[in-house]
Amino acid sequence: MHRKFLATMLLAGALGAAGCDNTVEDATTPAPPAPTTTDTFTGRINVNGAQTHTFNVAASGAVTATLTEVLPDATIGVGLMLGTWNGTSCTTVIANDNTIQGNAVIGIASGIGILCARIHDVGKLTAPLEYKLTVVHP
Repeated sequence: MHRKFLATMLLAGALGAAGCDNTVEDATTPAPPAPTTTDTFTGRINVNGAQTHTFNVAASGAVTATLTEVLPDATIGVGLMLGTWNGTSCTTVIANDNTIQGNAVIGIASGIGILCARIHDVGKLTAPLEYKLTVVHP
């Protein structure tokens, strides 16, 4: 009698477990990346000059500012930074003071907001410099 009762309980437990949808998902599976936006800025900086460009970030994620073109000389080093925009100025968060054409500065936006990219002379310019800056962000 005891065996029959135990077998019935095991069968009931198995049927009960089969009726539940207890799926376990891998917690390490990353969420799909947020869609990105690409902004392209062009301009000119003079000797001892700088230019700041602002852009809106719609979500958290990677932000990459790439100096994609420098004229007349792609080997001239300039300062490139990413920061936060406070409505008046760009507060530096990440900077590279020897950026040449093709180099990038990469950071992580923690959420929505207005960020900025700033390019500036670090004492190496002897004439105005034309540039193209590409920023990819969420």
